[in-house]
Amino acid sequence: MASISSEGKNRELKRITYRDAEGKQKTLRLGKCSLQAARTALAGFERVLEANRIGCTLHPDGLRWLQSIDDQIYSRVVALGLAQPKEAEAFTIDSLLERFDDSLTVQESTRAKYAQVLDSLEEFLGANTPLSSITPADADGWRKWIAEAKPGKGKNGKPHKAPARATVSKRVIIAKGVFRKAVRWGLIPSNPFEDLRAGSQSNPDRSFYVRDESIRAILEACPDDQWRAIIALSRYAGLRCPSEIVQLRWGDVNWERGRLMVRSPKTANHEGHAVRVVPIAPELRPILQDLFDGAEEGEEAVIPRLRDAGTNLRTQFERIIAKAGEKPWPRLFHNMRASCATDWVERFPAHVVASWLGHSPMIAAQHYLQTRDAHFDLAAGLQKAASNPATHTRPSSDTGKQAESQKRRLEAEMAGCGTGCDPVEYRSIPPEGLEPSTR
Repeated sequence: MASISSEGKNRELKRITYRDAEGKQKTLRLGKCSLQAARTALAGFERVLEANRIGCTLHPDGLRWLQSIDDQIYSRVVALGLAQPKEAEAFTIDSLLERFDDSLTVQESTRAKYAQVLDSLEEFLGANTPLSSITPADADGWRKWIAEAKPGKGKNGKPHKAPARATVSKRVIIAKGVFRKAVRWGLIPSNPFEDLRAGSQSNPDRSFYVRDESIRAILEACPDDQWRAIIALSRYAGLRCPSEIVQLRWGDVNWERGRLMVRSPKTANHEGHAVRVVPIAPELRPILQDLFDGAEEGEEAVIPRLRDAGTNLRTQFERIIAKAGEKPWPRLFHNMRASCATDWVERFPAHVVASWLGHSPMIAAQHYLQTRDAHFDLAAGLQKAASNPATHTRPSSDTGKQAESQKRRLEAEMAGCGTGCDPVEYRSIPPEGLEPSTR
């Protein structure tokens, strides 16, 4: 606990005294100031002590106090080991973004998405703009700017389109995280992006249920077994393409138990989510079997083609879809995974489906599960409900057969018990009755 005291007999000279972690008394000299000013300094200094004592992020009050004091008092705080020396120049947007990029521990594909946000922040706010000058109004202006269509045309010669709402939401979340880091690192007292509205990351306009009939036609149009496996693993096993399919090895296939061990780079940094197990659906098994039978000796990868990072899956997949007489749908591979999730959740409990997909039930409901026409037909009585194995343990006909079998067995046992026994009604009743005599 720190306290204010005067230096000697001169009551105008104030100082703050406290004890460090070893119990030694330390002093921070404030110089000539009023008691009220000393109390204000004490409030900010105690926040600095608190952060150093328990190793937490410096409270904004403490950061504001450090930024408001002059260089002489600040150097005394540094000499006490409670703050870092001031850098020669103030932190700018460019230095923050560079430091944030260096701190990332994500996959390269995720890093590329972060780079788009960092570039937009630098372009809109200015690379040399001091962090301390960024306001919530600047944050609002950046959000409006990234949501608009950019002037000019793209590589395909067509005008740029405005990004989807889900894309804008994701970029806002990343930007908020960038400035949250700046607060945690003690570069700014508060986050100007904190109250910026992100919105939903789901985009129902781009959801599409890929029917089983369409997939069967597309599988017939595939040029080889590897393409059939890529499509079947996405649609019938819910694997992310290409990140999870490229890591699939034949040693991960448990033919006897009908299971696949899937490694997920996207969730590898989350404890307990680096690997998951999914069932081998009946539609998937023969496709995998054909691919295994035709694999070269010693080949470990299930889909060797995906080892080439330059493979353009989307373009080739669209050609296969056109050959099958179908129309390409939005987010080709994502919606196949989402269709698999929709099929699973109608047959199995939500927590089981979530473990197979590698995320939480809430994420599944927000990004994967879809409303189909069959749901409306079923609710309107236009379609008969199918038996759900998640809720029915056995058909009713089996229950009837079991009851009939049990009835016949009991009748036989009762018949055996009655053999050689005379019916009670043919016995004569003694004169004194059935009750024992009281005499």
